[in-house]
Amino acid sequence: MPGSVKALVTGASGFIGASLCRALVADGIEPVALRRPESKSLARITSVTASLADEAALTRCLDQVKPDYVFHLAGVTSATRALDAVGPTFSTNLASTVNLLTAVTHVGCRRVVLAGSLEEPDATAAPPAPSSPYAASKWAASMYAQMYWRLYRTPVAVARIFMVYGPLQRDTNKLIPYAIRSLLSGDELRLSSGSRGVDWVFVDDVARGLIALSRAASVDGISVDIGTGVLTSVRQVVERIATVVGGQARLRFGALPDRPDEQVRCADVNLTERLTGWRPLVGLDEGLVRTVDEAKFQWRQPPQPE
Repeated sequence: MPGSVKALVTGASGFIGASLCRALVADGIEPVALRRPESKSLARITSVTASLADEAALTRCLDQVKPDYVFHLAGVTSATRALDAVGPTFSTNLASTVNLLTAVTHVGCRRVVLAGSLEEPDATAAPPAPSSPYAASKWAASMYAQMYWRLYRTPVAVARIFMVYGPLQRDTNKLIPYAIRSLLSGDELRLSSGSRGVDWVFVDDVARGLIALSRAASVDGISVDIGTGVLTSVRQVVERIATVVGGQARLRFGALPDRPDEQVRCADVNLTERLTGWRPLVGLDEGLVRTVDEAKFQWRQPPQPE
């Protein structure tokens, strides 16, 4: 589409990335997926190939596409505390972000939006301390975003995304898809105490929030919350899912230990609305019903031939 508004999207095949690409198309923006050289092309989406570890290749891709906006969603998402997560989170989450910001600084665009996380430490704590390699990498990426804006005037903003859920989330290491799949299968759910309060945000709302942030004025160099402003405990969410799914639920709260130093905070949606005009539209009850309904539909489908 010559002359169209374009958005380069890393992680376009992922859960949030796929929703963002659909929202961009609906908004009249052409998504262009940046994919790894070894990955497959995406259906119905233009793509370009470069490794996020190769700054020169990224610069060439940006110069080729000349995107108006860049959305950086690719990365490791596990908040495991394991030592062997340090290297992958550093290279995949932090080094790739620095490479992309450098390439964008050379080529230029209207706005880069980085995917931050609620797992980043509270900046008001003394001292702020990340609770996992993932949290450290996201926090450091946010600091680099501030630096690139202050020193080089790179137009970058960070979307601090809270706990995303919704249809087509396949990662059963995440609570909601794990709970739905287990309940549909009649399996026992082994869970922590479930006492942690979490701000759960529907994936389509996140996609809208990312687009709103890309267009907002006066957000360069800062982090903006993408959440609902409401805390709901893990236990309450699982019990609501069990009610929607129906059947005999076997919920074993306390079967697993609670992870230490979990972040418990909710998004400042009033500030986000003042900065971007965005507010979430999908409440938790509606979002869970939509998520379970999609999972039930997929559950009924016959296996596809290889």
